[in-house]
Amino acid sequence: MPKNSKVVKRELDDEVIESVKDLLSNEDSSDDAFKKSELMVDDQEEKDVDVEEGSDVEDERPAWNSKLQYILAQVGFSVGLGNVWRFPYLCQKNGGGAYLVPYLILLLIIGIPLFFLELAVGQRIRRGSIGVWNYISPKLGGIGFASCVVCFFVALYYNVIIGWSLFYFSQSFQHPLPWDQCPLVKNTSHTFVEPECEKSSATTYYWYREALNISSSLSESGGLNWKMTICLLAAWVMVCLAMIKGIQSSGKIMYFSSLFPYVVLLCFLIRGLLLNGSVDGIRHMFTPKLEKMLEPKVWREAATQVFFALGLGFGGVIAFSSYNKRDNNCHFDAVLVSFINFFTSVLATLVVFAVLGFKANIINEKCVIQNSEKILKLLKIGNLSQDMIPHHINFSSITAEDYNLVYDIIQKVKEEEFDSLGLKSCQIEDELNKAVQGTGLAFIAFTEAMTHFPASPFWSVMFFLMLVNLGLGSMFGTIEGIITPIVDTFKVRKEILTVICCLVAFFIGLIFVQRSGNYFVTMFDDYSATLPLLIVVILENIAVTRIYGIDKFMEDLKDMLGFSPSQYYYYMWKYVSPLVLLCLLVASIVQMGLSPPGYNAWIEDTATEEFHSYPTWGMIVCISLMVLAILPVPIVFMVRRCNLIDDSSGSLASVSYKRGRIIKEPVNLEGDNTSLIHGKSPSEVPSPNFGKNIYRKQTGSPTLDTAPNGRYGIGYLMADMPDMPESDL
Repeated sequence: MPKNSKVVKRELDDEVIESVKDLLSNEDSSDDAFKKSELMVDDQEEKDVDVEEGSDVEDERPAWNSKLQYILAQVGFSVGLGNVWRFPYLCQKNGGGAYLVPYLILLLIIGIPLFFLELAVGQRIRRGSIGVWNYISPKLGGIGFASCVVCFFVALYYNVIIGWSLFYFSQSFQHPLPWDQCPLVKNTSHTFVEPECEKSSATTYYWYREALNISSSLSESGGLNWKMTICLLAAWVMVCLAMIKGIQSSGKIMYFSSLFPYVVLLCFLIRGLLLNGSVDGIRHMFTPKLEKMLEPKVWREAATQVFFALGLGFGGVIAFSSYNKRDNNCHFDAVLVSFINFFTSVLATLVVFAVLGFKANIINEKCVIQNSEKILKLLKIGNLSQDMIPHHINFSSITAEDYNLVYDIIQKVKEEEFDSLGLKSCQIEDELNKAVQGTGLAFIAFTEAMTHFPASPFWSVMFFLMLVNLGLGSMFGTIEGIITPIVDTFKVRKEILTVICCLVAFFIGLIFVQRSGNYFVTMFDDYSATLPLLIVVILENIAVTRIYGIDKFMEDLKDMLGFSPSQYYYYMWKYVSPLVLLCLLVASIVQMGLSPPGYNAWIEDTATEEFHSYPTWGMIVCISLMVLAILPVPIVFMVRRCNLIDDSSGSLASVSYKRGRIIKEPVNLEGDNTSLIHGKSPSEVPSPNFGKNIYRKQTGSPTLDTAPNGRYGIGYLMADMPDMPESDL
């Protein structure tokens, strides 16, 4: 009996061993697929620490070397060319010092709260714009793609402006500066001044003819401008080399590109204040016209400037903040960067109007001399009586005040025939009221003023090097807004993607260095970003406050910052900011509808600008830019709302962001687990299909839960099933 028992036991053991072998052999067929799919997801899970569980394991995401480097990156991105050539123009146009009041109010209402929101979501989720909005709501994942498209459109033409600055920078190493005097034209008989230059000015001629060699219309391509093509290539090479290693390379460059403009602005301010007439410019700038504050247009333009000055919606703010530690005080960063941006704009305005005041003083002196000579001629031929002229007036050294006195007397005495005399009123205010912005300020008005500086080549080199650095700082953030989300989502190598992105952008950007390229820059600047970015930021606000939940977001901020943010932000995000943004969107659409779509073309024969409407194909391009920029939002929404992509394909579309980690969507809930739950015996359980079963890690379980058979199965449950006690299984 004992012997028989041993024999039976041995036979039973053999059967058990064979059964185990069979089971293992059945598992092996799908084992590779299991490891490659589900466990690869788990490996990513280990790298991307779950923000909810607060794991101590650090992921492999790059980080800033220091807080200063990060702040400089955000300042470099937000402080751009608009601070130098857009803000002073708006300030002068909309009431001088009075314009600062609506600007500051809107900075507090929409600027700082929305900037804080973007910093917070980037730092919390530690992803680029695509990953962040996928995490908040997969159906709104198109917000991130829309940000990338807008960034790409802006990068295309923004780098062209850097190319223009590089060209002027390269031409500044000569004395006198090449735009100091009109060129002379020689023919067989005599030498004369270039007619186009004589009808305009030396700096205007140099900009339109020597630099751009501009055509007369958008439809007249004129071929490539090879000087600007080389400069554009140099600009993209600089961006590519700076960005190729991500923040490891661009972060170090920020120390120079972000700080150097402040050195130049301070030098220009000190030099400008020592120039004759600079005080007149600054006084004119900050004399408040309080009645302007009642005009809705002033508030609309202030809101638009606040919006674009901080780089909201581009994705660069989110990308930069995603490289921060999760306990970084992003509220302090938001307030600091916003006010640095504001004071930079005020500093740039002081510099611009100190220099323009000096320029206006020089032009006014020329006006006085020319009109004094006219008065002397009129006195000689007897059209004017000597008795009109006060005895103390000396026309050989007449001052502006004395000339205006004589001008007023002649105007009163010769009231009926005054217009035929051809005399002009030489007032500094008249010259300062000629508002200029953009390229007209940087490449015409400012360059003309610098020709009158002592050591003008030095100041020209400094000015255009400052423009290059301001442009590069913004370009780094713009390109980061493209590269970071794509790298995070599609797991491509950053170096390869950066090179490809810059190459593609350069070849598309060749349309901006044709002879008609300046008109395309105007088109992209007017239509590619304004409306799409407003829609993007409105959707960002809705996604956080309505879909993710404003209360939950405030709790996240408390957990992240270590203190509860002010309730001010709660009400701004939930009520005020969305309302203001919607009003701004409506006002922008109305303004766009009322303004005839067109551009200012340079006419060579008359040497003046002339407004041209866009041709039909130009209107199609304008509309296409706006549609393409916002199109990803409805496409992604419909794809995920209607499940148009098969989740079982294992494609990237089937990956969603939940609780800070990437897990596969549930596809098939049938299999061995459901059979076990329903109490079926092992013999009734169908063969496991690991390629279709979806697992997630149990809350509170260790990093790897090893099953008794050595598989990573029992420590994981179906993704859509609640955690169940072991006894239930």
